[in-house]
Amino acid sequence: MSDSTAHCLPFPRFLVCPQCLEADGRQTGAANVFRGNHPAKVDEKGRLKLPAGFKSLVDAASVTQFYVTSADGESAQVWPLPAWEKREAALSTLSALEPVLEKYLSATSYFGQQVEMDAQGRILLPQILRAKAGLDDEEAVVLGMGEYVALHNRKRYEAKAEANKLTEEDRRRLAQLLGGKV
Repeated sequence: MSDSTAHCLPFPRFLVCPQCLEADGRQTGAANVFRGNHPAKVDEKGRLKLPAGFKSLVDAASVTQFYVTSADGESAQVWPLPAWEKREAALSTLSALEPVLEKYLSATSYFGQQVEMDAQGRILLPQILRAKAGLDDEEAVVLGMGEYVALHNRKRYEAKAEANKLTEEDRRRLAQLLGGKV
């Protein structure tokens, strides 16, 4: 990171550093994002304690509200509310007649719930999502996915990851998407 962007460290990518805005609204400074794997356990009351590295990002941005949801019920997505609101705004520009949009909105509404992080850094996961994703009082994999945190049942995730490894074809496609930089 350059000295010119050091000031924007407290602003995760889901929030915009006001000093780093271009005239057209693009952010030019550093992007702090959720990344990495942080094993955790959902407690008996259905709460996830945010891993310290993730909590420091939301604390720096003064975020306490989250939208917890899923597109398929197999895992949970924990979105800082400002990031989820940006996603909703982007979705609202799409045609309401698009079937995939209706499916996505139905699923994320069915499994979704706005929650507040408590003083101990815990987030209550919606009961219907915990049950479907196998997260009730279970060991979990907490993955940083950039703007949100993904939460998976550890045993299910490891089995799926073993059966679905990155292939050479996947690597080539990724190289295309990244302009040859893999």
